[in-house]
Amino acid sequence: MWRGIIALALLFAPVAAKAEWREASSPHFIVYADDTERDIRRFSDQLERYHNAMAVVTSAQNPPPSPSNRVTVFVVKSVREIQRLAGNQFVAGFYIPRAGGSVAFVPQIDGSSSQISQSMGILLHEYAHHFLISSSEFPIPRWLGEGSAEFFSGARFNSDGGLTLGMPMRDNYLQIAYALDVDVDELVDPELYEKNGQFGRDAFYGKSWALYHYLTFDPERRGQLASYIRSMASGKTSRAAAIEAFGDLDKLNRDLDQYLRRTRVLTLVFRPDQLRSEPVAVRQLSAGEAAILPVKIRSRRGVDRNEADQLVVQAREIAARYPGDAAVLTALAEAEYDSGHDAEAIAAADAALALDPAQVNAYVQKGYALFRQAQDAEDKGAAYRAAMAPFVALNRIENDHPLPLLYYFLSFAGRGAEPPEQAILGLERAVELAPFDLQLRMVLATQQIHRGELQRARANLVPIAYNPHSTGNETDPVRRVIERIDAGGDPTAEELMALLAPAADKNAEASTGGGS
Repeated sequence: MWRGIIALALLFAPVAAKAEWREASSPHFIVYADDTERDIRRFSDQLERYHNAMAVVTSAQNPPPSPSNRVTVFVVKSVREIQRLAGNQFVAGFYIPRAGGSVAFVPQIDGSSSQISQSMGILLHEYAHHFLISSSEFPIPRWLGEGSAEFFSGARFNSDGGLTLGMPMRDNYLQIAYALDVDVDELVDPELYEKNGQFGRDAFYGKSWALYHYLTFDPERRGQLASYIRSMASGKTSRAAAIEAFGDLDKLNRDLDQYLRRTRVLTLVFRPDQLRSEPVAVRQLSAGEAAILPVKIRSRRGVDRNEADQLVVQAREIAARYPGDAAVLTALAEAEYDSGHDAEAIAAADAALALDPAQVNAYVQKGYALFRQAQDAEDKGAAYRAAMAPFVALNRIENDHPLPLLYYFLSFAGRGAEPPEQAILGLERAVELAPFDLQLRMVLATQQIHRGELQRARANLVPIAYNPHSTGNETDPVRRVIERIDAGGDPTAEELMALLAPAADKNAEASTGGGS
C-alpha cells in the first residue's frame, strides 16, 4: 500500500528454468536469493547477528516483530538491476519502510567474505534506522539517528562467527577531512544547523558518526550518551539535553577533534558466544514461485499505472502456467490491483486463499480492492463493512499485523463516520507496531489534530518533519504545523490542517490505496 516513491523501469526477464531461488526465514528477516542454501543461510545468520549486536549495545528490549513486520530482503543479481529498480544510477542498495511490508533490495553479496561491500553497508545502515526507530519511544535527533546508523553499519563479520562494530568508514573520514566542518553545537541544535548548514556539502554524516563513536568509547564520557537520551525522552530539547549531559559544548567539540587525531580507532568485538543464535529456515521456492518472483519484486518496489498495466500481462501468463500455486495467484492479485482491476484482484486472492488460507498478502490485496470499490458504492456503510472482512480474517491469523488496525480506522473515515475510540486505539497500536512508517504516523497525527490532541500530534509529526530522505515539499508543511503548535494560542484544527494540507493530501493518497 505505501507506494509511489520513485518510478522504476521494467527490468526482469522471466526466471530461467534452472534458477534455484530460495527463501530464508528468521525472526527479523525474510531473504529471497538465487543462491545456495549455505550462502543464503550464512547471509541471514549475519543479519540476525547484526540485529542482536545492536540490541546488546543499545540495551533495547524490542519484542519480536509479527511475521509480516519483518524486513524482506530481495537479493538481485547486480548493482545495475538495483539502479534500475531505484531509478537512480548512483544507488547500490536501498530500503523502503512500510507497515506490514518493509523491503530492502541489494545485489548479490559474497557471504563468505568478512569485508562489507557498499551495498551491504547500505543495508546495514538502513536496518539500523529501522531498528533504532522501532526501539525509541520518542523521535531521536537527526545527528543521533545518522551517527548511530553509520556507527553500526561499519561492521565486520568475523570468520569465527563473531562480529566487530565501530569500524572506521572511509567515506566518513573523507567527509571530515574534505567537507565543510560541522561543530557539535550545530549537530545537537537542528535550528542552528539549518541556519548555518550546507547539507550535502558539509561533514554532517561524518561528524555525527564521530560524535557517536567518541561518546561510546571514551571512558571519561561513559554514560553521557544514555543521559542525553533520557533527558530528551523527558521532554528537553536536543540542545538542552546535550548541555545537561555533555557539559560545555565548545569543550566537547575540542575533545572530539582531538579524538579524531588518534591513529588507533577503538571497536566493539563480540565473540560468537556473546551473540544469541537465531534459527534460520531455508526452503527452495516452487517452480511457480520462482517464475513469479520478478513480478513480486517489481510490485513490492512500487509501480506506476503504465508499468502496472505491463506487469499484469506477465503475471497472468505465469498464473496460467501455474494455476494451482497459491503464491503465484497472490502475486497475480497484487498485479491486478495495481493495474486497477479490482474484481480480478479479488478473484485471484480468493483462488489463492482457497488453496492456502495462510497467504497473508492475498487477504491484504483483497482488502485493498474491496476498499477501493467501496469508495463508489451507493451504500458505503455496507460496502466498507464488507471490505473489512479480509482484514478481520488476517487479524485472526496474525494479531499484530498493523494493516487490519489501520483499515478498521479507515473504514469509518471512508464513509464519513466518526471513528469510535476502539478504532483510534487500533490506529495508535498500528503506529506502535510500525513506528518506521511515516505515512501511518501522518494518518494518526491528522486524527489527533482533529481531536485537539496537539502535543501528541506534534510528537508524531516530528519524525516526518525531520526525515532526511524526504523533500522540502513533504517536510515544510509539517514543520509549519509544528511551529504553529509551539507558538501557542490554541490553534484550531482547521488552521493546522490548512497548513498541513500539501503533505496530508500526499499521504492520504498513499494510505488508501497501493500495494503492500
